[in-house]
Amino acid sequence: MELYRTLSSEHEWPVFSVPLRSGHIIYVVYRNFVDEWGVDYLIHQSAWPAAETLAVDDGHFMGPGMAWPELLSAARQSATEGVGDADARLLLLFPTLGDALLPDDAAPALTNALDALTLIEEPAEVARMLLANQGQWAPARWRPAGGVWINDGEHSYRNPGNAFALPEGRLLEISNALNGMR
Repeated sequence: MELYRTLSSEHEWPVFSVPLRSGHIIYVVYRNFVDEWGVDYLIHQSAWPAAETLAVDDGHFMGPGMAWPELLSAARQSATEGVGDADARLLLLFPTLGDALLPDDAAPALTNALDALTLIEEPAEVARMLLANQGQWAPARWRPAGGVWINDGEHSYRNPGNAFALPEGRLLEISNALNGMR
């Protein structure tokens, strides 16, 4: 209950930072407006004028923000500041996932993180259920296009076919950062 109260406090918005090797930082912001709470997944780099939105988990959801290989890569990048534990990073960023083509290693990786950090009695069953029912959006199909990972999600900032999509240069930089490139 104490954790729930902290995460949902109207007077304080908890923010978790997930630094990447590239110098980019993913911020997970628990936005606590009365009757309009949500979680924002933002990515920022010091040269940018403002953070970019990867995904939004609320009643007006936007996403997906990451493909499975990007999620796993971001989780496994070591950090000396912010959230450093790979399992914690995987679980914290998991709600950004929307990937229709999951590899065979997805369930074991998620199971290991759940087993390490939760008291769930059947982590493998929960992992399979979470992977089968990703986010509020339909799982997207991801593909490389000119070095950029893009998807076909109707609510995704990383689908260049959407009017609200991030600019191509920003999409390339985000793809590189999530995949561990500098």
